[in-house]
Amino acid sequence: MDSNISIFKIMGTKSKAPKKLQFEHLSQKVKDLQKYIYDENYKGFDPYDILSSPIFNWPIFKSRLARFGAQQISRRIPLNLRSVLQVKKGYNPVTLGLCIQAYTYLSTIYPNDNFYDNEIPRLVDELIILKSRNYSGTCWGYDFDWEARYGTIPAYTPTIVATGIITNALFENFRIKGNQKALDLVLDSEAFLLNDLNRGIFTSGFCFSYSPLDNQVVLNATMKGARLLSQIYSITNNIALIKLAKETTNFVISQQSTDGAWAYSHGDARSWVDNYHTGYILDCLDEYINLSNDHAFDSNFKKGIDYYRENFFENNEIPKFYDKNKYPIDSTAAAQSILSLSKFGYIGTAGKVAKWMIDNMQNSKGYFYFRKYNKHTRKISYMRWSNAWMFAALARLLFKAKLS
Repeated sequence: MDSNISIFKIMGTKSKAPKKLQFEHLSQKVKDLQKYIYDENYKGFDPYDILSSPIFNWPIFKSRLARFGAQQISRRIPLNLRSVLQVKKGYNPVTLGLCIQAYTYLSTIYPNDNFYDNEIPRLVDELIILKSRNYSGTCWGYDFDWEARYGTIPAYTPTIVATGIITNALFENFRIKGNQKALDLVLDSEAFLLNDLNRGIFTSGFCFSYSPLDNQVVLNATMKGARLLSQIYSITNNIALIKLAKETTNFVISQQSTDGAWAYSHGDARSWVDNYHTGYILDCLDEYINLSNDHAFDSNFKKGIDYYRENFFENNEIPKFYDKNKYPIDSTAAAQSILSLSKFGYIGTAGKVAKWMIDNMQNSKGYFYFRKYNKHTRKISYMRWSNAWMFAALARLLFKAKLS
């Protein structure tokens, strides 16, 4: 691992001297992003929020095909038509969770700044208000209707993905700051996992469903369940939970290719291999191994991280979206790259990715652009997708720099 490399040493082109992303410069860029998010009251547009437009109440747009098509088109065109279509900026619980995670890291870097210790409890209370109702345990979903490829997910329908991202942020807050209220929400989410989600049973183990409404077999999603069970086990010592975590982890391991890659899903057409979903799997697998002290999957983790590092970064700095294609360069994929690389000790590469994103994808107002393509950049500001993820990632990088 390159953890012994100066955290912000960024190599330039062959004709230029090496450049550095200084701690102070990164800190300012993080502060710029924080100010943008806070000034917007954590509200913003999302790549998948187009169905919030009132036109989708018209009979002509009621069909699933029309809704799915409109959602896909709105993500792909460079223009932001949301104001014209009367889509309001949303208040997404995942945004709040990721901001809690970022604030947790920043509160240790700037211990004399009372903002973080005041804002974290407020956002935890907001998450309690926003949690999905009438389920067995604490859980969350997105604040908009979502027409997924294999099902319809109405607004605030809880998913293992949204819940897993938020509970991980809350667990980080507890782990670093000792926040009992955050931990209580994590512990209460156990009932959602065990009672509300469906399970696909396989010879190698089982897979949690994406939401209570489907039976999808999505590998990164079920690993978020494994991570959550492992985190709860680390507090309660409930052996039954870590056994379940191992069963679903074993299933995901059985789906790993011989080269170390994981497809997005099992049993359907979504066979692509992409950056951020691979990062999710590796993060969750690492958490399972560390919290369970079960090293049966160490070789799988090594094979996975080797594939990740070798296939998702051009020139060791530009985060690719797919393992075989450079474009699009996506803010969520970049953020997960920084999170995973810094988590696993590859700090030099994480710093290079951060610098490239700041230099090429951050607006002077602080926010990050959605995606960069070969010949154009989609400069729409998406609060959850681009900004909250990059905020959590860059804050963690600062946190790691402070510790080193």
